[in-house]
Amino acid sequence: MAETTTFSGNRALQIEEPLIFELGSAGRVGVDVADAPPVDEDRLSGLRRKAPIGLPDLSEPQVVRHYTRLSQKNYGIDTGFYPLGSCTMKHNPRLSEKMARLPGLVDLHPFQPQKTVQGALEVIDTLAHWLKGLTGMPAVAMSPAAGAHGEWCGLMAIRAYHDDHGENHRRRVLVPESAHGTNPASAAMCGYSVDPVPATDRGRVDVAALKAKLGPDVACIMVTNPNTCGLFEDEILEIAEATHAAGAFFYCDGANYNAIVGRVKVADLGVDAMHINLHKTFSTPHGGGGPGAGPTVLSEKLAPYAPLPFVVHDGDGLRMVEHPESSGGAKPFGRVKGYHGQFGVFIRALAYILSMGSDGLRQASSDAVLNANYLLARLGGTLTPSFEGPCMHEALFDDRFLKDSGVTTLDFAKALIDEGFHPMTMYFPLVVHGALLMEPTETESKETLDGYVEVVKALAAKAAAGGAADEFKAAPKYTPRRRLDETQAARSPVLRWKPGSNA
Repeated sequence: MAETTTFSGNRALQIEEPLIFELGSAGRVGVDVADAPPVDEDRLSGLRRKAPIGLPDLSEPQVVRHYTRLSQKNYGIDTGFYPLGSCTMKHNPRLSEKMARLPGLVDLHPFQPQKTVQGALEVIDTLAHWLKGLTGMPAVAMSPAAGAHGEWCGLMAIRAYHDDHGENHRRRVLVPESAHGTNPASAAMCGYSVDPVPATDRGRVDVAALKAKLGPDVACIMVTNPNTCGLFEDEILEIAEATHAAGAFFYCDGANYNAIVGRVKVADLGVDAMHINLHKTFSTPHGGGGPGAGPTVLSEKLAPYAPLPFVVHDGDGLRMVEHPESSGGAKPFGRVKGYHGQFGVFIRALAYILSMGSDGLRQASSDAVLNANYLLARLGGTLTPSFEGPCMHEALFDDRFLKDSGVTTLDFAKALIDEGFHPMTMYFPLVVHGALLMEPTETESKETLDGYVEVVKALAAKAAAGGAADEFKAAPKYTPRRRLDETQAARSPVLRWKPGSNA
């Protein structure tokens, strides 16, 4: 299809949109604002602004049109298929959003007297009850703000336990090479040294190598299950047993918990701590950087060291414990967040859980695994699966099917954009060369998956036929902006617009 150019730069109803700063015109306003009375007293210690703040001057229609046009250029879960692996961009039920906007919940303030927020405390307590029941764990720290924060929380509880038991020499953490990058980062932030554990050619933890690294200085291991290759660690019980025998704890990265929720209680796997990404498993998809929440479930040994605050029941109802001296003999390691956690995400997660029920949650995880294996089965003969056998919630392919075509994983993904699909995750996990990681989630229909499969197959055939490398490298063609020089953008980012610039 020939690309057309218009005089305006617009493409039919897709109107070319400049930066909002470029739209501004000095003196234009959308609302009348009374002149501020003069202030003679300097209350800013000489820090009064000496120049305009630099915001654009716009009329109300300009503002409305600008942001409406930007929304039309956005690709989200409400507009199309979003197969990002390890990200779980599932449909977000509108019921969850409606509940999060109830006046009695959204208008609360964290400094209100606790007797006036009993309903909010009940939301936190009920959600905690569900998370403990689903995982089989006796305690949960609700305050971590997201997955990596939950990892840090679990590791701090482990460190507090070891220090309390005279084992502060345990300062080494074993982390599989295929782990999420936050795992070693969280361990390092807790003052641990990180010792990587290799994977087998089956894409799973090398148990023999892990056992060889266990020793009296190991504080814990960190294993993602299902792992970042979309595979269940089928030797998990042996891993847990060996870890506990060495006096260490088993931290499980729960980023992929959505594949097993309702089907497996992680306590039965020997897990001592695991964060749960509420924003992945229980509604509130986290595209755009937030919001998130990472409650961390803890074993009986670690429960006394859970951070403040936490909800308890007493004769006057529900109460938030915020000080160690009122923790009932517990030994909280401190606080991990201001106030009481990501309350808006708690509401969404609880609404999702209560609307689904335990049977619905089990069905959702089953369907997520079914959909991923459907993609694996239908694409396995065209693309090159990275590992043999079925997968869990996401299907992983590598770039061997592109060999000698001149087309890279990035080129292939960019071509998908022109076809109306958000690309899969590229080049992750790092242990797989040219990785293409696809997670369809449980909410996509067979018709949607079939349409995606046919396009992927067609693009793969086009690449294999040869002679199309330049066309792939030119993709995407039909987006508001073409492909960026990502290396140059990373090395020399333009972070501030200046009048007269084109950036």
